[in-house]
Amino acid sequence: MSKLTSTQLNNNAAFPSQPAIEVGLITRIGYFLRMVDIGHTLFALPFAYLGAFLAAGGIPTLYDLWWITVAMVGARTAALCLNRMIDRHIDARNPRTAGWILPQRLVSLSAVWGSIFVSFFLMLWAAAKLNPLCVKLAPLAVMVLAIYSYTKRFTWTCHLILGLAVGLGPLGAWIAITESIAWTPVLVYLAVAFWIAGFDMMYACQDEEFDRQEGLYSVPARFGTPATLRISTILHGLTICLLIGVGVIQGLSWLYYIGIGIAATILCYEHWLITPNDLSKMHTAAFQLNRYVSLILFVFTLIDLVWV
Repeated sequence: MSKLTSTQLNNNAAFPSQPAIEVGLITRIGYFLRMVDIGHTLFALPFAYLGAFLAAGGIPTLYDLWWITVAMVGARTAALCLNRMIDRHIDARNPRTAGWILPQRLVSLSAVWGSIFVSFFLMLWAAAKLNPLCVKLAPLAVMVLAIYSYTKRFTWTCHLILGLAVGLGPLGAWIAITESIAWTPVLVYLAVAFWIAGFDMMYACQDEEFDRQEGLYSVPARFGTPATLRISTILHGLTICLLIGVGVIQGLSWLYYIGIGIAATILCYEHWLITPNDLSKMHTAAFQLNRYVSLILFVFTLIDLVWV
């Protein structure tokens, strides 16, 4: 990759003070939703609901489901905004991400900061509406979500830390219903953490050379793409094993295991699509297919709990 010119460096240095491009309100809302990957928030929700439904042994109350949803959306929106804000200069220098919303200044920094505070407030408000233990643990969740965005600057385990942050969803949902912690939500928590870490490090293979050039830490930059894909496969294998453990502990029926089988098939197909010499189908593998994993597991668990 060629070195940045002095003009480009000056532009990057001036980035924080440059105003967002003036557009209509509806267009700005659309840009914001793209920035926070609203579609990815929707496919993260089923795992949170999985924790809630397992905790209730069936269908939780609408009250609990509503506040769990508010907490999840608030936490993930705050985390995405914070990550985009902290990494905006790096993203502007990366050819793959230079066209993203913040590097293009399509959303103002003040709007992003406002969204961060509002989203964290919604998360804490939802925790207060659920139970005292949720309130006590909410600051810890905020801290984990905030710290993650800096981890790529000092550790290649950043992918796993992201997984541990996202995995708080089903764990928090279980606590919201039972006001306690048990082995089942811990296994689901770890399963989600390994699932997220696996496809995040797979996705990071696209930036292997850029990360090395910038002095950033990632599994691909540390070990290379072939080893990263093998590690990702192992993590996704652990995800399936942990989910099987959930079924055993909860005494779930064959329906649940059919869901696991379908999810495992999707994960195998993802890894079949991506090879060290061909990353062209990365978006399909990491996002378009992955969104079905959580949904399928939740649907089959729900049918199991309600029907069987």
